[in-house]
Amino acid sequence: MPKPDLSRFYPLNIAVLTVSDTRTSANDSSGDLLCDLVREAGHQFFARALLANNKYALRALLSHWIASSNIQVILINGGTGYAAGNCAIEALTPLLDTPVPGFGELFRQLSFAELGSAALQSGAVAGLANSTLLFAMPGSGSACTLAMQQLILPQLNGQTGPCNFLAHVKNSPTKSCGV
Repeated sequence: MPKPDLSRFYPLNIAVLTVSDTRTSANDSSGDLLCDLVREAGHQFFARALLANNKYALRALLSHWIASSNIQVILINGGTGYAAGNCAIEALTPLLDTPVPGFGELFRQLSFAELGSAALQSGAVAGLANSTLLFAMPGSGSACTLAMQQLILPQLNGQTGPCNFLAHVKNSPTKSCGV
């Protein structure tokens, strides 16, 4: 089997989920932003949904997307803070096979530079489930931009070294870090 060309960009199939009790498809500006950033980065926008804070409905949709052979990455925005009823983190974490704790740690560190101690209230998490990479971030546009530009998009690019997540998602053209 030939080695993958690591100088080449490989687009991934990405799904976007907005978790909100107040947003609609007409005013989901953070969901729109994520979709735009996905396309601008050269990835394939594959699916999109907007659900209220109901951990069982969230788990059902996430489980369906995780089981899909086509979806490689899921971006979740909203429902991650300490507001009453928020449950994105509680819905997501039991589904993870392997947590990626560095995402939440680095997101809060970067957020601290902008927000100060309010960064403590971000429940941003990431992990792998069935070789699907999931990122959950706050629902504000600035939080989504920060997470995407500083952390997520670089790690979805096989050209990012010394390693990235391309090798860990289903249907990946690469097999391991540094191939």
